[in-house]
Amino acid sequence: MKYAFLIGSNAFIVPHGVISYEDNNDSKEILRVKSLYDDSKPGSYFSVDLDITDTHGNPIQLTDNKAPGNLKVVTERDGISVLKEDGSYIIHIHQLDNESAMALEHNIVAELEISSPVSVIRIFGDFKAGDLNISAENEKLFVNDNGYATSAMHGTNNLTFTAEGVIL
Repeated sequence: MKYAFLIGSNAFIVPHGVISYEDNNDSKEILRVKSLYDDSKPGSYFSVDLDITDTHGNPIQLTDNKAPGNLKVVTERDGISVLKEDGSYIIHIHQLDNESAMALEHNIVAELEISSPVSVIRIFGDFKAGDLNISAENEKLFVNDNGYATSAMHGTNNLTFTAEGVIL
């Protein structure tokens, strides 16, 4: 089963619904897709486990979309958002429907058609994983000072953020 993570204007197609980071030879999962929404299955919903921090270092940990404490979490059947007190996004994770996925840029759609991922998951926000600053906007992804735009990459391993960049 393959997943396409759409982060900024980049598609990272990997065999598992997991994103990790490596920092000083330490590897840790920051996101794991637990379940996918399927409009043909009543009661299905998109859910994740998440372990990141906001840009101030405050921990954000979700288990199956649920968070302890006062964390502002908004869930929908096909997505989840963690919000700051002012309502802006720390992170937004959304499972795209097929029509939306096929309306992306041509090079990404071509890779999706070849790879046939089970799901396309868009992520944007501004957060940290360990000492890595990750900022995903509509057009770009930044991992520390490394920027990525309009690329489609296919890998045989989990998507992993490192100080040197992205590895698949």
